[in-house]
Amino acid sequence: MSENLHKEHRDRVRKEFLANGFDIDTPPHKILEMLLFYAIPRKDTNELAHILIKEFGSLSGVLDATPAQLMKIKGMGESSVALIKLISPILRVYLAEKKKIKKFNNFDEIGEFVHARHFAYNKEVFCITSLNAAGNIIAFDKICEGDIAVVGVPLRDVLETVISRKASAVIISHNHPTGSAVPSTKDLEATKMVAKALSSIGVKLLDHIIAVPDDYVSLAQSKQFIHYLES
Repeated sequence: MSENLHKEHRDRVRKEFLANGFDIDTPPHKILEMLLFYAIPRKDTNELAHILIKEFGSLSGVLDATPAQLMKIKGMGESSVALIKLISPILRVYLAEKKKIKKFNNFDEIGEFVHARHFAYNKEVFCITSLNAAGNIIAFDKICEGDIAVVGVPLRDVLETVISRKASAVIISHNHPTGSAVPSTKDLEATKMVAKALSSIGVKLLDHIIAVPDDYVSLAQSKQFIHYLES
């Protein structure tokens, strides 16, 4: 494709997007092609977009791929990989801001608040939402990353965070990047351990939320699991 034709093609794609946007029926390679415009300024990105979709199975698969996996694809450089890996964190901040509230009115609001903040992580993260005596949200803190079943919950970090925030009650949360939101035996054991540790400093564990990409489980709303929150 000549330079002029290449520029005209990009201009058409850009103008079409600005006029009509993208939706669920837009071919994924077309979305990816335009995204790559801004990292690969002087090459045709259509073929590369097709290759990426074929390699990772879907647009979400491309966005979830690790930097190392993306760098293995011919035509992908540091700038294009960085641009692709920027999308999910931006969406996580966007969703978190949309769900930004000062006080929870019910457990559904807790679940939605926490689920938004665990969006699109491709590894487990363990977090704490701290509340004051009036039930207002003080902070949301990411405590650690890694498989809780393997590394366990860092109780010292949990207690230091809760004390530093002067919290009266907390909600703990973590995500399962793949699979079910149903808590594992290790998840339940960790919940009981945290509840006991928090109780020793006069802080109540209100809930443990386990998030997956499209769902979450609240132990506080489950008759089967609620007793794990008791110290």
